[in-house]
Amino acid sequence: MREEGKKSVSKLKFKRLMRKKWLYPALYLSVAALVLVGVFWYQQGANDLENQIAEKPEVQNEFTTYENEQDSVAVMEQDENLKMPVADEKAASIVTKFYDYNASEKDQETALVLYNNKYYQSEGVDITREDGEAFEVTAALSGTVTEVKEDPLYGNVIEITHDKDVTTVYASLDNVDVQAGAEVSQGDALGTAGRNSFGQASGVHVHFEVRKDGQPFNPENLFGQPLSKIDEEAEKQSEGKPEKGENGQNNPPAETNEPAEESTDHYEMDVEEDPTGSDGEEKPDEDSASSISTTQT
Repeated sequence: MREEGKKSVSKLKFKRLMRKKWLYPALYLSVAALVLVGVFWYQQGANDLENQIAEKPEVQNEFTTYENEQDSVAVMEQDENLKMPVADEKAASIVTKFYDYNASEKDQETALVLYNNKYYQSEGVDITREDGEAFEVTAALSGTVTEVKEDPLYGNVIEITHDKDVTTVYASLDNVDVQAGAEVSQGDALGTAGRNSFGQASGVHVHFEVRKDGQPFNPENLFGQPLSKIDEEAEKQSEGKPEKGENGQNNPPAETNEPAEESTDHYEMDVEEDPTGSDGEEKPDEDSASSISTTQT
C-alpha cells in the first residue's frame, strides 16, 4: 500500500509540473542553448583547422626568407675589402708610394724609383717590415692566379685576377708558394718577400699593385675598401692626370736627376725610350704583368 501511495504521489507531482506555464519555454530555451553550443563548437574547430592550414605556408615563407638572407649574405661576402698583402699588418710599413698626380710634392718624390740614375713613377707601393726581415706575402683578395713568372728586374711576380676585372700584382718575391691556375682565398700565403734589381733601395719588400682593366690605382686609397671603391678612384685619377701632347703622350717636364728639384707635376715619358740610358742594363718590360713603373727623367 505504501509503494502504491508513493507512486501516486510522484505521478501527481509530475502532472502538476507539466501544468506549469514556464516548463515548455524553459525546455525550448535549454534545447536551443545546447544547439547553439554545438554550432559554436563546430565553427571554432573549423576555424582552428583553417588557421593551422594557413600557418603552414608562413612557415615555408620563413624558411624561404632565411635561405634568401643566406644567399644575400653570401653575395655580400664575395665583395671583400682589400687587405694589405702581408700576414702582420702592424709590423709592415710602406717605403715607396704610388705616384699620384694629385699628391703633394713630398709624396710624389717618395713615389719615384731610382734605377740607373733615372727615375720611374711607381704604379704600386713597396711594403717592408720595420725590422727589415723577410715576411710572408698573402693574397689581398680572393681570386685566381693567372700568372707566375720570374722577371730579371722585378724578381718573382704573381698576378691574381678577381671579380669586376680587377687584378693584383705581387712583385719582388723570394719564394713562390702558388702556381698559375690556382684558386686562392684572401689571406692565403703566396710566398715570401725578397729583393730585386729595380727596387734595390726598398731592401726586402713586396711591390704591390691594384689594377682594373690594366689601369693602376693607388692601393693606399683602397685598403679596407670594397672593389666598388675602384670606380670612384678611376674618376679621381682621370681628373688629376695631365693633358696629353700632340703625340698622344703626356707632356714631359724639364730633365733632372734629383727628385727634390722636380716640379710637382711629374709626367710620363715615351715608353719606347730606353730608361737605362745604356745597352748593358735590363729595361723594364712595359707589356709584362710586372711592369710596375713608367719612365721619369
